[in-house]
Amino acid sequence: MRSFEKTITVAREDLDDLNHVNNVRFVQWIQDISKEHWQKVATPEIQKEVVWVVMNHNITYKNAAKLDDIVRIRTYIAQSKGATSVRIVEMYNDETNLLLLRSNTEWCLLNGNTLRPKRISHDIVQLFSN
Repeated sequence: MRSFEKTITVAREDLDDLNHVNNVRFVQWIQDISKEHWQKVATPEIQKEVVWVVMNHNITYKNAAKLDDIVRIRTYIAQSKGATSVRIVEMYNDETNLLLLRSNTEWCLLNGNTLRPKRISHDIVQLFSN
């Protein structure tokens, strides 16, 4: 599957009381890169026809990120079936390549007008293929 990457530099407002990146911020970054990947590959027409909603986040935290660390975030679609898609997001310390977290998120595709689940079309699957 085609992956999408970006980097973020950890800022003071990203930190919790232990001076590590807050778990809530990590979830926000998972949401953000997922949306950015979708917006990069899908045409504006497709984006108007359908929307994605989260059904389940499963996050395994491995290591902490601290102030001024550069976090490399990588995402890709692992599987699509029916109206659901499984997206993987991995975050690494860009300097050490140490895995910070890995998430497995199940998304559901909805019709943009009715907000009812919609089978993922072959065309949408192809957007994320190599």
